[in-house]
Amino acid sequence: MGRDVFYITTPIYYPNDVPHIGHAYNAVATDFIARYHRLRGEEVFHLTGTDEHGLKLQRAAEAAGMTPQEWVDAMEPKWREVWARLDIAYDVYIRTTEPRHEEAVRKILLAVYENGRDDIYLGHYEGLYCVSCELYYDEADLLPGELCPIHEIPVEFLREDNYFFRLSAYTDRLLEHYERNPSAVEPETRRNEVLSMIRGGLQDFSISRTTFAWGVRLPWDETHINYVWFDALTNYITAAGYAEDPDRFVRVWPANIHSIGKDILRQHAVYWPAMLMAADVEPPMQVWAHGFLTVGGKKMSKTNATGIHPFELIDRFGVDSYRWFFMREVQYGQDGSFSYEAMVDRHNADLANGLGNLASRVLAMLGTNYDGVVPEPTEGGWEADLPDVIVQAVERYDEHLSAVRLTAGLAAIWDIVSRANRYLVEKEPWQLAKDPARGDELAGVLYASAETLRILAILIQPIMPGAAQRLWDQLGLGGAVENRRIPTDVAWGGLKPGTVTGKGEALFPRVEAD
Repeated sequence: MGRDVFYITTPIYYPNDVPHIGHAYNAVATDFIARYHRLRGEEVFHLTGTDEHGLKLQRAAEAAGMTPQEWVDAMEPKWREVWARLDIAYDVYIRTTEPRHEEAVRKILLAVYENGRDDIYLGHYEGLYCVSCELYYDEADLLPGELCPIHEIPVEFLREDNYFFRLSAYTDRLLEHYERNPSAVEPETRRNEVLSMIRGGLQDFSISRTTFAWGVRLPWDETHINYVWFDALTNYITAAGYAEDPDRFVRVWPANIHSIGKDILRQHAVYWPAMLMAADVEPPMQVWAHGFLTVGGKKMSKTNATGIHPFELIDRFGVDSYRWFFMREVQYGQDGSFSYEAMVDRHNADLANGLGNLASRVLAMLGTNYDGVVPEPTEGGWEADLPDVIVQAVERYDEHLSAVRLTAGLAAIWDIVSRANRYLVEKEPWQLAKDPARGDELAGVLYASAETLRILAILIQPIMPGAAQRLWDQLGLGGAVENRRIPTDVAWGGLKPGTVTGKGEALFPRVEAD
């Protein structure tokens, strides 16, 4: 574990086009995890960024009549714009064209080249190459028509002299690493895939190219451009201070979680730890590989028509509903599917009719019966089992989210929402308000309901930060809800009688199906 800091990363993304909801899925999941750890009072270092070197970007720039640097400078802000609309609260955004990153790439390359184990050597390579994957493939691995199995585009035949990394020398060390650290790859199905890759025999891989010029030159042979993985993967240690800030590196590295898609599992769970071992750097603590999002049975991709832009959904449902849907509907680590119909159903059932309706009813009754002022509850057990339900749900919430069981963590929140709505039906405060003799009971029921909303505002903050703050404000609570902490701030009784609430706009207006 990082010595003092919880360090979590997204993969870095190719800015050769705008992001689709498959990219956004990873960004939201990583942000959810990061915000949860902040909620626990931990110092968090959350990294994302863009991978701006390589043949694919050079060709995209040439096609647009631009230099590669001009191209990435034009495309990269589009990614930051999407992350801003998605409420992604990263700490550092890294670009692999930054000087500090190029310095880190040269440092790790030299560390491996000069380690005395001959882990980098000059060789000759020819084969079938996917420009989008930046990987060579055996013919048997291709789809019919010599198409890449990931991107479904034609591969190219390339022949050149390359420097190679001696991955084959790290078979035993990788197996030992995963034997000592069985949770280093999650979920378990992905761990089994990684072990199968290693036991099936590791092949040395190319780390340089001479056929393009857009990248970091090898420090010992400037006729070669560094190949993608010693460039792209190194971003994780660049941001941690590997080359420029040794003290920060000691505090931050190794990363607690690399959150990735399963299509880059080999690179993160085989190549990357071996590269770090060769440089005498500790591997990351855990790689979490989620599945693919599909629309109509096809994987999200920028090379086919299934790529839905996140703005389409944010504009229709709101960012909080967007974040909630993908984390609640798609189990992190598994494949998932998207449809507008499912999103409409989830939004209306969970948010409009569930949490939104709960908040609306409670705040309206406080306004009608107490001019919006939270009443003083009297002894009488009016809260029923709500405090116990919340204690148990918070325990499950904490247990699940600390283990990166994101959907289960949200289900724990929903146990509170469901119980609170049933509580109102059971207690019928609208009937209590008609009987002056039952004023103490009415005060107790509405206090308990408002206190439940206060706790819910804290618990939903990692997944729906905007809605959490709006609910917090409607409850008349000062400051930023993101500054609350568990477990101290979710203890029962934190809502002060006399607090002035305000109804405000509906948290989650209903969305009608087309």
